Amino acid sequence: MKALRKNVLLAALALVLAIGLAACGKEAGDATTPGGNGEGASSDKTIELTLWDQSVGSTDPSAQLIPEIVDEWNKANPHIQVKRTGTPGEQYKTKIKTALAANEAPDIFYGMGGGSFMQPYIENGNVLEITSYVTDEVKAKIKPGVLETLEYEEKLYTLPVYTHIANLYINTELFEKAGADIPTTYSELLDAVDKLRAAGITPAVIGEKDRWPGMYWFNIIALRQAGYDAVVEAFHNPSKWNSPDIIEAARKLQELANAGMFNDSLFSMSYEEMLGAYNAGNAAMMFQANWVNAGIEDPSSATSGKVVVVPFPVFEDGKGTAHEFLGGSSDGFYISANTKYPDEAYEFLLYLSEQLGTRGFLAGAGLPTWNTEGLDTSSLSQLDLTFAELMDTAEAFIPWWDNVFPASSADTHKNLIAQLLAGEITPEQFAERMAQLEPTELHL
Repeated sequence: MKALRKNVLLAALALVLAIGLAACGKEAGDATTPGGNGEGASSDKTIELTLWDQSVGSTDPSAQLIPEIVDEWNKANPHIQVKRTGTPGEQYKTKIKTALAANEAPDIFYGMGGGSFMQPYIENGNVLEITSYVTDEVKAKIKPGVLETLEYEEKLYTLPVYTHIANLYINTELFEKAGADIPTTYSELLDAVDKLRAAGITPAVIGEKDRWPGMYWFNIIALRQAGYDAVVEAFHNPSKWNSPDIIEAARKLQELANAGMFNDSLFSMSYEEMLGAYNAGNAAMMFQANWVNAGIEDPSSATSGKVVVVPFPVFEDGKGTAHEFLGGSSDGFYISANTKYPDEAYEFLLYLSEQLGTRGFLAGAGLPTWNTEGLDTSSLSQLDLTFAELMDTAEAFIPWWDNVFPASSADTHKNLIAQLLAGEITPEQFAERMAQLEPTELHL
């Protein structure tokens, strides 16, 4: 599975650094042309499709692109109008879950991959299956192997947009000020924390008010400590979470917290506030996915030109390697099973997915899943290029854990990490409670 996962995602990056040809002309009926083949609502009737998403942050390139794409569509399709509503991340999760449970979901909505978020709603029949809509022409535009990663029981319910992996962001200016070296091992990470704190610099920032940013830290620590194979085994056999390696991973997270690694305000700081603090130069490190690149390198940010990205350090006593990454899953947009206009909804879904996937790649929102031939990649930042290079070294990927666990277990997992960070439970108690979670039904 390691080799397959690597091949699938590396295929999505083939030619990233080499392509630079002028954009090709558009074919009639191409999804890059708003309205596609012109089929859908009759010319004498205007229908409205509702779209919900969570891209509203000032540092999220998708927050700028989605309104542009919707506006272009609406201008080109006066008889199929899309009304878009954006809601911040954690609020969005609650909002869409409530709407789906009540059979009141919008026509098209953003979903966070499989596992804990979309799988229950697919199984309950809340989501429209689109397998028969996806033609060979559409498949030819998508990177090899990508569609297979989106299938649930060999059926499609979404189209790819882009993909992400997480790595460690380093503010080189702050590291130099503290006389700290960029860490490649756990011991070097502890040493950097000590030097940064001594220089009055916050080593790393977490927006733990939203829970999932802290989850990322534990997840990569567990991957480095236990290794890919052990983590995958534990997802399928939760009793394996209560193991020496997982206990040690929990101990290391607490050790970092006690050493002053994180901001004192971590439990009152949101994800968006975390990004703002890091981009203002208020912390030396952040562990996040490549969707934050644009904000870090924005000319108005204090971090512009001062940040590099590196793999999370390896552990001297760990079984994981620097070539095992957190991430790799592809989020996408879904169609409600209750939509009155399934054909038109798919037509817009196709347009939105391809446009956001290709333009978002060029804007630094994510790594590509759609074919990138003919795109001018000169706008890609150094961080984007570095992520592409790191992906090229990858041997295995573990998706975001809250997208792998079943829903109730995902929330419990995030809350246990918050308790661990707060020192409210011991590493042993953490591992014992993790062993009580439900197994995943996903194939990793």
